[in-house]
Amino acid sequence: MNNIIPNSVQKLIDEFAKLPGIGPKTASRLTFYLLHKSEQDVAELGKAALNLKEKIKQCPKCFSITDLDLCVICSDAKRDISKIMVVETPLDIIALEKTAEYDGLYHVLGGAISPVDGIGPEDIRVKELLDRLKEDKISEIILATNPDLEGEATAMYIAQQVAKLKTQNEKLKTIKITRIARGLPVGGDLEYADEITLSRALEGRKEY
Repeated sequence: MNNIIPNSVQKLIDEFAKLPGIGPKTASRLTFYLLHKSEQDVAELGKAALNLKEKIKQCPKCFSITDLDLCVICSDAKRDISKIMVVETPLDIIALEKTAEYDGLYHVLGGAISPVDGIGPEDIRVKELLDRLKEDKISEIILATNPDLEGEATAMYIAQQVAKLKTQNEKLKTIKITRIARGLPVGGDLEYADEITLSRALEGRKEY
């Protein structure tokens, strides 16, 4: 039996299906939804997708996403530059900023340590974090990796590396290492947590 779906339609379905959380049925619905939209609407969607690669880049300081030379948080003079919250992805920053409870800076690791997936400490931005500690006047590091096995292992590794750095540099001995509290469910992701849960986790952070 010949495929009744035109190649161009099937190609878009296949591309949508590659996205996280999108199965074949959802991919098909999205594709056929676009078929009923105007050519201008589809063009705007395509343009927005292209702009992700053409205009969006990493902030050279915190490694979050930005379309500026320095992201809006790193360039905000009102932020408390003595605190750095360590997160796995830029999505975590978006979730935490919704709480309006935190006024410091961030550091995006770009993932978590996961031996099963072949991701080691050298594959995430731990070295860049340690370099920031040497250069900036930091009084507290808040470990806000996800409360799952990978996130906990990553937090523990960073805490060990910072502790080692503190023994090597007299100026860094006053840095406090804290971990966000257990207001978050084990195995959950920051990006899916509500503002109240995140606020309580921030308020209840403990020294690590």
